[in-house]
Amino acid sequence: MNPIHNDTFLRALNREATDYTPVWMMRQAGRYLPEYRESRKTAGSFLQLCKSPSFATEVTMQPLDRYPLLDAAILFSDILTVPDAMGLGLYFEEGEGPKFERTLREEADIQKLVAPDMASLQYVFDAVAEIRKTINGRVPLIGFSGSPWTLATYMVEGKGGTDFLTIKKMAYARPDLLHHILETTAQTVIQYLNAQIAAGAQAVMIFDSWGGALAHDAYIEFSLNYMQKIVAGLTKSNEGRKVPSVVFTKGGALWLEVQAEIGADALGLDWTVDIGSARQRVGDKVALQGNLDPAILLSTPEAIEKEVAKVLKSYGAGNGHVFNLGHGITQWTPPENAAAMLAAVREHSRQYHQ
Repeated sequence: MNPIHNDTFLRALNREATDYTPVWMMRQAGRYLPEYRESRKTAGSFLQLCKSPSFATEVTMQPLDRYPLLDAAILFSDILTVPDAMGLGLYFEEGEGPKFERTLREEADIQKLVAPDMASLQYVFDAVAEIRKTINGRVPLIGFSGSPWTLATYMVEGKGGTDFLTIKKMAYARPDLLHHILETTAQTVIQYLNAQIAAGAQAVMIFDSWGGALAHDAYIEFSLNYMQKIVAGLTKSNEGRKVPSVVFTKGGALWLEVQAEIGADALGLDWTVDIGSARQRVGDKVALQGNLDPAILLSTPEAIEKEVAKVLKSYGAGNGHVFNLGHGITQWTPPENAAAMLAAVREHSRQYHQ
């Protein structure tokens, strides 16, 4: 594998000195880019994009080619590749997002759930390898997975963005069944992320998109504990270099102190918490990634620069900050506004890295 020319992102995750605050964007390869929309049209569907290593590579590279100030690439894929490999029948309805043909609600179906053969996800690992080759050392490549809890919500509810009543009922009435789903999924995610690392991913991120829907004790039991298992099972170094891990719970600012104890190198923050306060709460245990409200990118370059400066000032001087959005970039973002954000981060962050 080629050496990395710009390793600022990896050094920030390890809380090492950098010349500026590195930046990337969740969903940086996506519908806000006209070139992405063209690729999707050519591929025929979102799933075809994900399942073709050449298309996944093309789409991963698009934001890097458009925005030279990005400090990392992230694999173009979807968190739902894992439950799809478990045989639940992932499909996408136009305008409605992902759904599953089969759900895990009956005890017999849940007890039959097993970790899939990683060969069923080989297209992901092939994409990682092809992307690494194409990046040619420009910036690091991030691999990722959904958290067991978040994947389980789709597997039980059959779709995302629900009120989660079906899976919460299971959590309280039959926690044994939910723990079987979560344990099986956690073991799958460990294998999945380690295979991404073996294929060339240089950092990995766990997306806990729906952890914030849980009550306090339930979050610890059904979400955080399983992310801790995954972090403990990850390959810690590859190609002679540490492979850092990032854990992100959307709506998870209540639990930063306990998140900082699970062994991850960095925590992702959504936009609802002040990053300076978060830094005080976690101390020097972890790096922090975040946390601009993605809606700000719908405004003006002047407003964007002002808000970027506020986030950087709140984090303050020193290392261990990766600038990012508090969640994925919205599809209505003007591409030039994303460029304005990246330029503002580079310009305003240098003063904090003397």
